[in-house]
Amino acid sequence: MAWIQIRIHANKETADKLSDLLLDVGCPSVTFMDGSNNPVYEPKPGEVIFWPDTIVIGLFDAAHDMDVVVAYLKANSEQPLTYKIEQLEDKDWEREWMDNFHPIKFGERLWICPSWRDVPDPEAINVLLDPGLAFGTGSHATTALCLQWLESQDLRGKTVVDFGCGSGILGIAAIKLGAQRVIGIDIDPQALAASLDNAQRNGVADKLEVYLPEDQPEFAADVVVANILAQPLRELHEIILGFLKPDGLIAMSGILAEQAQSVADVYAPFIALDDIAQDGEWTRVSGQKA
Repeated sequence: MAWIQIRIHANKETADKLSDLLLDVGCPSVTFMDGSNNPVYEPKPGEVIFWPDTIVIGLFDAAHDMDVVVAYLKANSEQPLTYKIEQLEDKDWEREWMDNFHPIKFGERLWICPSWRDVPDPEAINVLLDPGLAFGTGSHATTALCLQWLESQDLRGKTVVDFGCGSGILGIAAIKLGAQRVIGIDIDPQALAASLDNAQRNGVADKLEVYLPEDQPEFAADVVVANILAQPLRELHEIILGFLKPDGLIAMSGILAEQAQSVADVYAPFIALDDIAQDGEWTRVSGQKA
């Protein structure tokens, strides 16, 4: 397949936002480069450090309409856009991505590890992951916020709903952390396939059930995690809350900082809310059902 890329000049403050905008407009791969040969020392697991002069690179199919991409970036960028669009030599981009997906630690005991790499701590709780075409590797702040929350809970013997399960990363982590039963729900059949594949890879397929929304059975869960987006979290709050037992726990992410209060307001009549947690531009809303 022929590829083109857009190279955009950014800085510490704008690089992450530009990455999100590129993903919004259909970019399948975003990478970052040092624009000025400034050293960045080894970050902590899960931490992303941007250079003062960062090049954000978005990869696109050569047939993609780049005029649409540039117009969207200009309309949503807070600073003037300096960019270059260029053709690329052929590469094995899947292998390129795999080489840059590293194990990430969450809390004191949980690691998310690419299935093709050695685990860094065999004595820890390790989730072996191959996301395939589904969302969720642990590297995105929204997934990280949910994993950190799950790692801090006592899930032993609990029933957990992973609403919008994607790769299955949250549900499988919940099982590894002690959950007895996990129900994964997603509108994308590819996500259900990825979740089951990853569950088998981790030896927990007997505790994971996956359903399209129209096929899900009735059940009551002790814990609900939902890493989707602010709008469906608001619109589907009755359905999401309906999964949860009295006194059950809930954690939601995929919520930008400026959207967090609007999501909290919808759930506040039913949930005793924790303080809103934030990681960069993204937040987590959590609490306990009244």
